[in-house]
Amino acid sequence: MPRPRSLTPDRLASAALSVLDRDGLAGLSMRTVAKELGMSTMALYRYVADREELELLVVESVLGAVDTGAPAADLPWRERVEIMVRRMRDTLSAHPSVTPLSVAHRHHSRAVLRWSETVLGILTDAGFAGERRVVALRALIAYVNGALQLAHLGALSGPGTAAISALAPEEFPLMAETARSAQGVDAEREFLGGLAVLLRGLDA
Repeated sequence: MPRPRSLTPDRLASAALSVLDRDGLAGLSMRTVAKELGMSTMALYRYVADREELELLVVESVLGAVDTGAPAADLPWRERVEIMVRRMRDTLSAHPSVTPLSVAHRHHSRAVLRWSETVLGILTDAGFAGERRVVALRALIAYVNGALQLAHLGALSGPGTAAISALAPEEFPLMAETARSAQGVDAEREFLGGLAVLLRGLDA
């Protein structure tokens, strides 16, 4: 296969993201990205060392679009944190297969680190310090990533909820009842409702 004239990091990230969006995380490999670019797998190794480097390029490309600027300082801290979480959620929800990569590469991704730094600043302003601040940041990261994966793999509007609602009530009465209620909860209400519960708990 001919070698592309210009293979920039942006083009590499775009090709890898196309594979992720189409085939999911399991479909991402040096071979599949090389095929997406119309080149041999060996030729791709001239540009990136391995799949891990490809993953980081994708994370930086996607999350580089997140606004990491601090929200207005005169807003309540919970509202400021919610703004930051919404920004991350809105960006990652367009590419759900990138969500686990953002966790795996959080130590090396400048985009993830900038977002975390801003959130830590908000928490610090609200009086969080030491272990309490550690737990708060980790809880927020866990929530946004967990909620996104649940929405992608097990949305309340999906067949799983319908199947649970049809469970035998004598064996799973609360699961069946809760699933029936869940069918009326939209994705935005689910996400923001869970986030509100978490933020109230952090302030306890």
